[in-house]
Amino acid sequence: MHLSIHVNHLNRSVREHKGRPTTAHIADRVISEAKALLQFTDWSISEIAYALGFDYPTHFNNFFKKMTATTPRAFRSS
Repeated sequence: MHLSIHVNHLNRSVREHKGRPTTAHIADRVISEAKALLQFTDWSISEIAYALGFDYPTHFNNFFKKMTATTPRAFRSS
């Protein structure tokens, strides 16, 4: 999909209208999808990490913990 606008313009517009940077919206969406996959699938954490576009499962673990204050394994167990 192409929006035919410059990325800087998009980022500035999103920040002005939503009060948060584009990366924050993307991170929220990734976390939402990760939580759903952890709850409703039996995929391994590594499989979820790769499916969400992370190159390494450890990067996914660090990202998830930074965003939710818990690990993916602990989230799945709760």
